Formats: sequence, C-alpha cells, structure tokens
Amino acid sequence: MIHPQLSEALAKARADDLRRAGLTRAPSQPSIQAARPVAADATVTLRFDSTADEKRLGRLAALDSKQPPAPPVLLAEVDGQLFAALALSDGTVVADPFYPTLDLIELLRARARQLNGDSRIRRSRRWRLRHLRRAAAWG
Repeated sequence: MIHPQLSEALAKARADDLRRAGLTRAPSQPSIQAARPVAADATVTLRFDSTADEKRLGRLAALDSKQPPAPPVLLAEVDGQLFAALALSDGTVVADPFYPTLDLIELLRARARQLNGDSRIRRSRRWRLRHLRRAAAWG
C-alpha cells in the first residue's frame, strides 16, 4: 500500500507533466506551482552509518531533540541529505522534524526487518515497556 503523501506527490508530478505538455489547462487558467520537490525526482538511499557520519547524525539527533542512536544505524538520505536514522539494536528513530519523514522511517523499518530476518522491529524502549505491561495485564 502506498502512503498517502507519496501518492499525493506522484499525482502532483503527473499533473505537472501534463501541464507542461499543455494537456490539462486552458490558456486563461493560472499555472499552479508544486509546494515541495517532487518525490519522483529525488534519489533515496538507505545505508549503514560510518564514522564519517557521526557529525551529521549528531546534528540530526539534536534537530529532533534526541540523543544519537547507538550503532549499528541505518540512514535514510534524500539526494545525499540525511533525514532519518534507525538504530538496529533497539529501533530508536531520529528524524528531521521539518521534513515529511514518515515514508523514510517505514522504509528503514522494512529494511531492518529484512536484515534481522524478523517481522517485528522494536520501536523504542518506551514502546517495549508499554507492550510488556499490556501483555502482563492480559496474562
């Protein structure tokens, strides 16, 4: 299932292509500019962190008001710019709060599940504690 934001971005990209081709608007209709970059034009890269990424990861964590996640960490970059990171050890996520990162985080979690061979990647220590409390209450 495609996330609504991604679907919206793809629809905007298609509408922009049609406008450029002159197929959808009459000459008297004003042209509409896209509010943000089109997802189809962006390159998304998922990769492991390295020692060269420590400063960038520290800045991202500070932007998100969190501590940098403990290694090993998966990074999500869009056109070479770091927007999200996921710690493989405990599922801790840091992300740029000024960029729509929900899809990137879901991609990171899916990749982490592939790497772990597990369908459940833990989201955070707080999430685990809530989950354990609920299980204890039922059990």
